Amino acid sequence: MSHETPAVTERPSGTWYRNLGATLLWNARRARDVLVYSSAYLAIIAAAQVVLATSVLPLGTTLAPAVVGLVTFAVYVTDRVADAETDAAAVPDQAAFASKHGDILYVAACLAYGLAVSLALLGGPMALAITLLPGAFWVVYAADWLPGGELGIRRLKDVFLLNSTVVALAWAVTLVFLPLAFAARTVTPGVAVVFCYFFLRVFSNTELPNIRDMAADREIGVRTIPTVVGVHRTRQVLYALDLLTAALVASAVVAGYLPVASLALLVGVVYSTVVVSRVGRGADVDRLTTAAECEFLVTLVVLLVIV
Repeated sequence: MSHETPAVTERPSGTWYRNLGATLLWNARRARDVLVYSSAYLAIIAAAQVVLATSVLPLGTTLAPAVVGLVTFAVYVTDRVADAETDAAAVPDQAAFASKHGDILYVAACLAYGLAVSLALLGGPMALAITLLPGAFWVVYAADWLPGGELGIRRLKDVFLLNSTVVALAWAVTLVFLPLAFAARTVTPGVAVVFCYFFLRVFSNTELPNIRDMAADREIGVRTIPTVVGVHRTRQVLYALDLLTAALVASAVVAGYLPVASLALLVGVVYSTVVVSRVGRGADVDRLTTAAECEFLVTLVVLLVIV
């Protein structure tokens, strides 16, 4: 989940009181770049996802949102620094930022994961194990350890469908079972439904930016849904995932596995469908990707208003 935005212009010259407006704009752009390129905004969205899960189940207030936010920042910023070279063609500004500030970002990632682990200790052994899971998944996902052979596949990240499945599985487990561990609650049918919900949503949001990366992925031999079936078919796949999610949530509410307020999740699905409808129809994929990721913020706001 990476994004390309215009490079920051040079800092305005002159004294600050003569160029106050330009200076504020320059600082705002710098802050935006740090927020986007460092993946900090993804940490905010991940924390919102956990609040969404705890509200739907419900599990009460825990440290899980903070832990997941810190872990998300650590995992994604590390991934961006590690893939800066291969990302240069698709997202040059992000890759340049990751390369330039790689050392600082690595330190920040280590500190974030360390703090997350420290907070997870307060939730017990299960919370600690789940907190360590995304990092372990990332190592397995991104490291060169597969045999390769004639296909030249060395990473799970390069394996068709398995790449997005691993990402969706890791985050669905973390988003749902970490707050469950903090709250010391057991697995129920409702928990299983929420797990499937997040798996489908994360899988969909993982494939959307792959549309932007099609040329770069083909060049390095990474097979994704867009590179295999094209943009038009990918849009149909994303529609199908939205429909499946809506059917899952509606069925769970009718069966009594989730409270009626959980129908707020359908608002997010409708929002996602609108975003997906713009895929391959002239809209900027980076903006679509960011908009799709904000689905959870929209859903959470609606849910909190209803509750």
